[in-house]
Amino acid sequence: MKSTYDAGSFDVIVIGAGHAGCESALAAARMGCSTLLLTINLDAVAYMPCNPSVGGPAKGHVVREIDALGGEMGRNTDKTHIQMRMLNTGKGPAVHALRAQADKHAYSQTMKQTIEHTPNLIMRQAMVEELIVNNGICEGVITQTGARYQAKAVVLTTGTYLRGKIILGDLQYESGPNNMRPSVRLAHHLMELGFEMVRFKTGTPPRVHKSTVDFSQMEIQPGDPVPRAFSYETTQFIMDQLPCWLTYTNEQTHEMINSNLHRAPMYSGIIEGTGPRYCPSIEDKVVRFSDKPRHQVFLEPEGRETEEMYVQGLSTSLPEDVQLSMLRTMSGMGQVEMMRPGYAIEYDAIVPTQLWPSLETKRIEGLFTAGQINGTSGYEEAAGQGLMAGINAARKVQGKPAVILGREQAYIGVLIDDLVTKGTNEPYRLLTSRAEYRLLLRHDNADLRLTDIGYEIGLISEERYARFARKREMIQQEKERILNIRVRPDNPLVQEVLREAGTPELTEVIELAQLLRRPEMTYQHIQRISPPPTEIPEEVAEQVEIQIKYDGYIRKSLQQVEKMRKVEEKQIPEDIDYNEISGMSKEAREKMNQIRPLNIGQASRISGVNPADISVLMIYLEHYNRVVASKAE
Repeated sequence: MKSTYDAGSFDVIVIGAGHAGCESALAAARMGCSTLLLTINLDAVAYMPCNPSVGGPAKGHVVREIDALGGEMGRNTDKTHIQMRMLNTGKGPAVHALRAQADKHAYSQTMKQTIEHTPNLIMRQAMVEELIVNNGICEGVITQTGARYQAKAVVLTTGTYLRGKIILGDLQYESGPNNMRPSVRLAHHLMELGFEMVRFKTGTPPRVHKSTVDFSQMEIQPGDPVPRAFSYETTQFIMDQLPCWLTYTNEQTHEMINSNLHRAPMYSGIIEGTGPRYCPSIEDKVVRFSDKPRHQVFLEPEGRETEEMYVQGLSTSLPEDVQLSMLRTMSGMGQVEMMRPGYAIEYDAIVPTQLWPSLETKRIEGLFTAGQINGTSGYEEAAGQGLMAGINAARKVQGKPAVILGREQAYIGVLIDDLVTKGTNEPYRLLTSRAEYRLLLRHDNADLRLTDIGYEIGLISEERYARFARKREMIQQEKERILNIRVRPDNPLVQEVLREAGTPELTEVIELAQLLRRPEMTYQHIQRISPPPTEIPEEVAEQVEIQIKYDGYIRKSLQQVEKMRKVEEKQIPEDIDYNEISGMSKEAREKMNQIRPLNIGQASRISGVNPADISVLMIYLEHYNRVVASKAE
């Protein structure tokens, strides 16, 4: 047995300093807990082993939510990005999504500096091999060197390091991302503790040398010329942006891939783990979509101080020689030099239905998990979970109830509820289509949805909250002003503005708000017709326009939320034995006993549970509650 020594005691210990671990540790420390962050490599804090980008559809919403709650990812991206673009601007506000290309090295270094300067937070390089568990309670960790750290709560954010294995052609070896050390002993220890594990796979494309690319044969993809930011705190914007470039695979590329499929690990049987459906390898795309003559490939800079470029859309585990030949078939890359080959990586993850919605494990009290260990893919999904796990670990230490976001409150709430209620049989990616109330969960209103919660738990400063409260007040005042103004057809300015907007002129008196609801009309048009008494900031104007223009749809969504809330409020006692409920299907009883839903709403979302099972459960609960009430009397 390994000899150990007492290395210290903390309120919260976080294992892993990826995107989940950084958010967890910062949240716990900022909430007043003495926090220790342990990582295999201090030079890989907030490392981006795959695409150095942040945001995009649903993911960008999560980054804004993290910021509204007091997390760090948005602020860090705003400080270090090399390009920022708003996606889906031709569609409605519910699917607008901000995406940034980050400077890979600056992002990591800046996050590390933030952690190093945060009070209550210590970061150390160490390989955690065991958890200290007594009577079903996690009380600390033991490292490879025998350091024994005590804790009141532990957060596991091990990413893709658990029994990590890199696969490149017929080569395979134990490794974390980018040839870093894997965590093998801890993976076995979790199995020894009784956790059900799954084997997942992800991958990354090759990187190429910028000077060997002919950009004249590609389509430039510039950033937005207007200032953009993820964080509501950002006031200084990076306008010196680097472009990305678009090229395509072709018939020659596809022939190269098809003729080497026998050497592709995912087809030769070498890869065992399940890969992400929404981020397939290029060999998978070529086979599954054989009718498509080409696929998009983006070349994206990895930073300002490096010549490496990320080849997005070309994730692969084909042999190294095939990768280079494949790259050179594409327009603009006939003479390209490959700096790093792409590879696949397999890793262990826990089955997430073993977690409560707080992200505390059901098997071991005081142990929380977050990020890719929970079966997700993506930096943003990891950071969102990490923030909530850190918040709830701190709340547990402080004797306060967990913070659980509803599906109607945040994409983070959708993400966590999906994981702990439905589980996942492949690396989970958050999509806007997963949210029932996506008109309410917009990119633009994350602060209105979540800042109150961030302030209440201590992650939003008084100064920031005062600014937010002023913004909210201004939105309400301007909305009321517009809703109470009527305009007349005999006003020449009104008719002029309507003509310029390309919308029919007035023939009768109408509410100003009705004009704003016309598709052609914007808040700027309304300002000309009826100027506000004080200057209205752009972010206030945006909210006023969206809330008035989409008022009918928003009201309908809120009615659905209220209807669902009544179901969510019907709590299920913890000691229910579902095997005793006759009339419920066998599958439903098994799933209910496994997941232990907290309320009827969560129970109704469990895979394999149908409406008839829920009806039976509600009848049983009515009887159960009557029996409990009569005993109490």
